Amino acid sequence: MAQGNMLQIIVFAVLFGIAMTMTGATGRRLTAVFDDLSVVIMKLVTILMNLAPYGVFVLMAKLFSTVDFDTIKSLIKYFALVMFVLGVHAFVSYPIILKLLSGLNPLILLRKMRDAALFAFSTSSSSATLPITMETATKKLGVKSSVASFTVPLGSTINMDGTAIMQGVATVFIAQVYAVDLSLSDYMMVILTATLASVGTAGVPGVGLIMLAMVLQQVNLPVEGIALIIGVDRLLDMTRTAVNVTGDCMVACIVGKSENELDTHTYNDLEAGLKEEEVHLEDINKKSS
Repeated sequence: MAQGNMLQIIVFAVLFGIAMTMTGATGRRLTAVFDDLSVVIMKLVTILMNLAPYGVFVLMAKLFSTVDFDTIKSLIKYFALVMFVLGVHAFVSYPIILKLLSGLNPLILLRKMRDAALFAFSTSSSSATLPITMETATKKLGVKSSVASFTVPLGSTINMDGTAIMQGVATVFIAQVYAVDLSLSDYMMVILTATLASVGTAGVPGVGLIMLAMVLQQVNLPVEGIALIIGVDRLLDMTRTAVNVTGDCMVACIVGKSENELDTHTYNDLEAGLKEEEVHLEDINKKSS
């Protein structure tokens, strides 16, 4: 832990969690302590993220006053590449997986995910979007609550595909900026560490950059390189959260179809869930007035 070797830390954390589960009452008491500690740490992260824009402004002001225009162009290319890969993952990978494993029409899924994806885009938090995601999965996509109540919350915790994509691209970008050659084993280490780190990423805004620091340490890259991308990460964070939420509902549909817990009539009905949504919006307007 002192040396920051993330793979060893992750393996230890998994084994420690298994041991906590096997110790019964002692493990449950320790779990309560960790739960309270998690709440405190998340509050600390929130405080730091509220202060981060001011720090980012100073960092970016210093950065753009000291680097040449080629570096700025590289940053623009990094932003465009991450957005492109996220788009491919959401509009190509997810539909192919859904079609192959369930036979459902992916275009219907993408259309019905509009509201949940927009909410995720605005909040940059899978956890904050969880109620909207649950409602979309059950009322619009036809997934039974017995499946959605398990797969969707689990997905909001461990399904961070967008974060893993960002961490992989960002690591290569930072390595190129600092003129560090990554070997094949380094690339494999980045893939493995980014995947494992994304599983442990909390569903709150900005935490992906914290996990990125661990990935950079694993391949001996300077953590200070995060300052190069932190200025544009907010928009990327919003986009990858929308991708993550879409993946949660996609998996819920696949599991529901395989377990015969998906109402295909509701899924194929493009008007499903709209009436409930209109009633819900009317209730909100009444409460607001």
